[in-house]
Amino acid sequence: MSSESGPQEPEEAGYKRPPKSARFQKGRSGNPRGRPKNRKRGLPYDHVLGQMVTVREDGHEKRVTAAEAFLLHLTKKGLEGDGASARSSLAAIGAARSMRVVDDERLTITRIIIMAFGPGVALGRLGMGVKRHAQDEHLARWELKSWIIEAALARMGTRILTEEQQCEVWNAAHKPDTVNWPEWWIYRG
Repeated sequence: MSSESGPQEPEEAGYKRPPKSARFQKGRSGNPRGRPKNRKRGLPYDHVLGQMVTVREDGHEKRVTAAEAFLLHLTKKGLEGDGASARSSLAAIGAARSMRVVDDERLTITRIIIMAFGPGVALGRLGMGVKRHAQDEHLARWELKSWIIEAALARMGTRILTEEQQCEVWNAAHKPDTVNWPEWWIYRG
């Protein structure tokens, strides 16, 4: 036998046989960018089970969530003698009951406050002001608490208010005598 290295036969390529140059290289990933981020990892149970479906019960149709329909179906099969369905429906009912128990770790209290819009409402809710004479619409006015006046004056830096501006701030104060006025303050009521 001769060991001459003549021209090589062309490699076979075809159905399920890609050419060697197009095959995956050894030690190199076929998916170099990896799995896409933020892919949904599981089934959308909440979305599917939250959909409304129509159920016919004793000749009457009613709309319930898919989760309720599934539980009703399991319970019906359990009552008909299917032991696995009975166990599953009892387990689901037990889980639902245990979720209703008030537990300090799971208890979430949400307060929704609906209020009219306006600067006065914000002053009151944030504790920045006090409404005086609220019952009389001609005398009613908001007065600023001392801490908010002190904070505003501190933010002014080296700027100084005119005596007219000082008078306006003094008259807007709830209890002007309790404010720690800056050294440059002239107006005293």
